[in-house]
Amino acid sequence: MSLADEIQRLADLYRQGLLSDAEFAAAKARLLAAGSSISHAPVGSRLRRLPSAGWVGGVCAGLAQATGSEVWLWRLAFVCFTLLGGSGVLAYLLLWIFVPRDPSL
Repeated sequence: MSLADEIQRLADLYRQGLLSDAEFAAAKARLLAAGSSISHAPVGSRLRRLPSAGWVGGVCAGLAQATGSEVWLWRLAFVCFTLLGGSGVLAYLLLWIFVPRDPSL
């Protein structure tokens, strides 16, 4: 759910009388504070390989960190694409070559 949807949901609760003025203001402030801490950088600028956290080259671990998803989902995707024509191996190798390694490691 997006930030705008969450605020709209709070406003609806407030209009229905389920939230007091103070509760509405506090909840809205919390949502806005949480929304301002979200990084809006494009995935490409945050994508780094994490060899120490990965099994082979750290590509799946880097993709998981950049997208905020679980690493096993990326591993499963690469295995599925490999079994369905071999494109998973090619994509993994290209990412291993062109995605920079995380400099903090």
